[in-house]
Amino acid sequence: MKILVTGGCGFIGSNFIRHMLNAHRNYKICNIDKLTYAGNLDNLKDLQNHPRYTFIKGDICDKRLVMDIIKQSDVVINFAAETHVDNSIKDSNEFINTNVKGTQTLLDCAKLCKIKKFVQISTDEVYGSIQNGSSREEDKLEPNSPYSASKAAADMLARAYNITFKVPVVITRSSNNYGPYQHPEKLIPLFVTNLLSGKKVPIYGDGLNVRDWLHVQDNCEAIDHILHNGEVGEIYNIGGENEKNNLEITNLILEEIGRGEDYIDFVKDRPGHDKRYSLDISKIRRLGWQPRQDFKRAIGETVRWYKENRTWWLKLKS
Repeated sequence: MKILVTGGCGFIGSNFIRHMLNAHRNYKICNIDKLTYAGNLDNLKDLQNHPRYTFIKGDICDKRLVMDIIKQSDVVINFAAETHVDNSIKDSNEFINTNVKGTQTLLDCAKLCKIKKFVQISTDEVYGSIQNGSSREEDKLEPNSPYSASKAAADMLARAYNITFKVPVVITRSSNNYGPYQHPEKLIPLFVTNLLSGKKVPIYGDGLNVRDWLHVQDNCEAIDHILHNGEVGEIYNIGGENEKNNLEITNLILEEIGRGEDYIDFVKDRPGHDKRYSLDISKIRRLGWQPRQDFKRAIGETVRWYKENRTWWLKLKS
């Protein structure tokens, strides 16, 4: 199988490429990435000479380039996205351009090239904040940030291309990922790298915002499973079933690094900050997948990875 991965130099994309090359010995992967600040060639440095891996620097909004690459692919997995909520609040232009227009370009090319499967990688944030219970795939979308609105728009485009043009789309919506190679703008690597540098960690508001935490390897295995077993036209939630508020996460990291609560700095909450996300993952469980990673152990391993890879993140933070 020839797989086109977009945004493969990012956090989840790079972990997915490594997983697929290890799990499927006859698959070839082409990775197209624009290499914005969050796209890092160092994430896949160990694969640069791999015989079944090809990298192309490019923009998914470049239709001519995308068409040339998709013609040689069997399936498309679209990780390419601007994802940092704070940045989307400051300026949403790039989020609309990449997340919406870029997805449209990929779908147009997939339609013309009669791609066998198109996996759109989305997020639990499209459901918006939920006070009780868990979001199901059929629930209405209520995004509350420019980032989540742009991802919801991309989901709707993907669905429309499936209905109207029969593009074989499958959508995944995962909860908050964590693990190695995550850019230090995100909560867990930001807090870990700050503490390793002797700095305090900034917690928005009261720190009681709840997220479900999913190890990136579990997410990669879920996407792999959906690629091979998911039904066209369907949406699959992917969660770790590890709901923690930000204070709980912070205290776990403080414990792992050996710092006290005096390293916590409560800061003004950001606009439109969703209070709680929660995913019902019964649908993908019925498909035959479930999360495998133990959260406490995996957090410890994640902290150790950042301890052992200071050069990787110091370059990004500078």
